[in-house]
Amino acid sequence: MAVVLASTENMSYEDWLEHRKLGIGGSDASVVCGINKYKSPVELWLDKTGQLPPQEAGEAAYWGTQLESIVRDEFTKRTGIEVTKPTVILQSEDHPFMLANLDGICEVPDVGTCIFEAKTASAYKAGGWEDTIPDEYQLQIQHYMAVTGYAGAYIAVLIGGNTFRWKFVERDEELISMLIELESAFWNHVRDCTPPPLDGSEAAAKFLAERFPSSKPQSQIVLPDTAADLLAQYDEACEQLEAVTERKQKAENLLKEMMGENEVGTAGGRIITWKSVAQERLDSKTLKAEHPALCKKYTNKTSYRRFTIKAAS
Repeated sequence: MAVVLASTENMSYEDWLEHRKLGIGGSDASVVCGINKYKSPVELWLDKTGQLPPQEAGEAAYWGTQLESIVRDEFTKRTGIEVTKPTVILQSEDHPFMLANLDGICEVPDVGTCIFEAKTASAYKAGGWEDTIPDEYQLQIQHYMAVTGYAGAYIAVLIGGNTFRWKFVERDEELISMLIELESAFWNHVRDCTPPPLDGSEAAAKFLAERFPSSKPQSQIVLPDTAADLLAQYDEACEQLEAVTERKQKAENLLKEMMGENEVGTAGGRIITWKSVAQERLDSKTLKAEHPALCKKYTNKTSYRRFTIKAAS
């Protein structure tokens, strides 16, 4: 069951962000589970421990908020199910580190009180909504059910501004138990101020690039003994990647041979295309030679850190 942590009526965005630091919200669940493409557990830990500056809502988040009421009203129009918008942040009574800021609640015959979640998605992500819902949203609504104790949830999405879908999701006790275990372990890191281990996600790589953007020239350290195991893992992964890449390229080459001069081919219910694409590229070498001042004026200098492994001399 849930208790009210705070009222969101007339709450500023800054105060709302501060309240989010008091626990793990529904949108944090996929980060804790390590499946979020845009944020790593370490970044979330830095946020919850107050080590990151306040983040402004991006365009996608802004429009998601603006369109929430439209998605909610359209859901009611199509299903006849009335949705009430709560104006509170809820907190799990059994697991106080679990919070919920719901888009809505509704009463469903034979089920009881259910969660309503409104989403917007670009047309490029329509495939993720064909027969199911994206994994990160599945975790989000199961997190909400863990907090509230509700037995089900409706999730509705407006895709590309012109396609509307909704789905009912039942409470999944096995998934909820996993969430509680993972979120509890994560919150122990927050409480003890010890960072969680890095994972292999793109979000973790992005976090490292942003946290350590440049190297100190000629600086050198001796890494701990555990680095040897990581080097072995790295070498093994490189060998596997090389083999898999070769297999992929072989299959691609054979398909191209079959297609010949044809632009489109079909097989096994799939469509294969091999199109001619014309591109215009700036000849920077000629521009630098013939107009060096102009080239320098419009050249931006960027830097990044290149990661390599080689045998010691």
